[in-house]
Amino acid sequence: MSPLKDVNFLNEAKKDLLVAREQCYQRGLLQTTKWLSELLVCVRDVELVEPQLCHPNLIDQLGNEFDHYNLAKSYFDLKEYDRCAYFTEHCTTLLARFLHLYARYLSGEKKKNDDIVDTLVTNDQHKGVYLKELHMELSKMFSMHSSTTPSSVSGNEGEMDAWLLWLYGVVLKRLDLTQQAVEVLCQALYLQPMHWGAWLELAALITDREMLGTLKLPDHWMRKLFHAHTYLELQLNDEALEIYTSLQDAGLQQSTYIMAQVAITHHNQRDVDQAVTIFKELEALDPYRLDNLDTYSNLLYVKEMRVELSHLAHRVVQVGKYRVETCCVIGNYYSLRSQHEKAVQYFQRALRLNPHYLAAWTLMGHEYMEMKNTNAAIQCYRQAIEVNRRDYRAWYGLGQTYEILKLPAYCLYYFKQAQKLRPNDSRMLVALGESYEKLEKWEEAKRCFLKAHSVGDIEGIALLRLAKLYSSRLGEAERGAVLYERYLQETEDAGLSEDRGQAYHFLANHCLNKNLLDLACEYAHKCTLFMETREQGKAILKDVANRRQHPDQNTDDCGSILASRVRPRVPLTGERSASTRLPPLPLTYSP
Repeated sequence: MSPLKDVNFLNEAKKDLLVAREQCYQRGLLQTTKWLSELLVCVRDVELVEPQLCHPNLIDQLGNEFDHYNLAKSYFDLKEYDRCAYFTEHCTTLLARFLHLYARYLSGEKKKNDDIVDTLVTNDQHKGVYLKELHMELSKMFSMHSSTTPSSVSGNEGEMDAWLLWLYGVVLKRLDLTQQAVEVLCQALYLQPMHWGAWLELAALITDREMLGTLKLPDHWMRKLFHAHTYLELQLNDEALEIYTSLQDAGLQQSTYIMAQVAITHHNQRDVDQAVTIFKELEALDPYRLDNLDTYSNLLYVKEMRVELSHLAHRVVQVGKYRVETCCVIGNYYSLRSQHEKAVQYFQRALRLNPHYLAAWTLMGHEYMEMKNTNAAIQCYRQAIEVNRRDYRAWYGLGQTYEILKLPAYCLYYFKQAQKLRPNDSRMLVALGESYEKLEKWEEAKRCFLKAHSVGDIEGIALLRLAKLYSSRLGEAERGAVLYERYLQETEDAGLSEDRGQAYHFLANHCLNKNLLDLACEYAHKCTLFMETREQGKAILKDVANRRQHPDQNTDDCGSILASRVRPRVPLTGERSASTRLPPLPLTYSP
């Protein structure tokens, strides 16, 4: 369903948002309430066709439990979850029953987090206590619910509304009962498609695009936001950007949530400048917004914008010192200053606030890598994967860690997982090719390097790796020379990089072996421009001069043949002639 760019979509959205915001607030779902309220601000100028909205009266809905509910809700808002659960223990209405069970769930989560001593040590013993108790109670209610006709407004004992189904789905997910969780969350969304928290829980369980296509979801405009979010999680950035753009065109262009998601999409596409621009627009629109600023700090870190990152760190501390995003921003600030121990301290502080905070696990793994603490890095990356198995950075980080430990078979597995999540990222393909090379699987390595070059080599090293593979491993020096020449042409603007010096060194030696003294001399002169190959270049120049002085020593049968078949020189800039152009190579990729 595609929302139209007129008042009809906005009118429908505003009515849905008003009702859902009230329902979420009554149940203590504060994050979803905030999310819905931010969307409502975008449609504040829309005049409803039917302005008289009838919210169910709480006194009529709760009856004799009204006072108990109000007392328990006040405790809930103050995060006194055990008191909230105690005063709603014997309530039977759906609203009060949800508040009771949800308070028990949050109480168990809070106690588990409070008991964490070391962020690197998992604490799963609580999983057998509060979650299993909730599972037994909710599964019994679900069995009774399944035997009756579902209704989101019924107050009969044993009935489950959309909110109780969502809570049951969350418990199933936490117990790793994934398939049941997906089915229950889908049922919850059919009853209340405006519950954004349910959409997010479901999105976390989607493993690929095929699974997403098999889900039975309500035909509601919220499904577009769910699809966009899930596409973003699956690294399908073009599809996500298309949906977000259509929603902005439909009238939600002022939504800070959608603006942030668009910025994250550009971040994933490595369009760093555009992403930074959108985050600056967000800052101007809502200067006290901390959501997604961890991603913004990553962008500033990548661009090495020290001053901007410093200003951002000071600003977020003033807004909310004990927010996970603040800890992440400060951690990135210290990391950019190479103060890795301090960076780790702030990432650990973020994890104390929220042990499921994915960015902190991954970034802390990077810091431990900088500190050469491979064991701690491996633990951090594994925890990141536990939080979200779709985090390609954690898989890639594990591959790099095992590469340092010289375990190429392990590297291969983890780089494969990263490459599956980012199939067109040349960095994953190059890493995968290098692992195959270390395992002496030359053909697989060759296909990886070819694919990395064909999809757009981010780091500009795929051709270099391929040239080295042909020249040193496959014994095809001629093909290697052609690849080195193409590499030099494509990296002409790279300056005096070490890799270019190595390429000139190989070509100088190759031409010298072929007795092509003029070319060898030119390439050797290029070698002397690089510190790493200066001495080798001088040695080759000396050898060339010696051969020119004693030409009779270089003449043999092979030399005579080569002299008659001298390959036309390939210019260092501009287009090659057809006779010297790199032959087409197969780009089939099947490592």
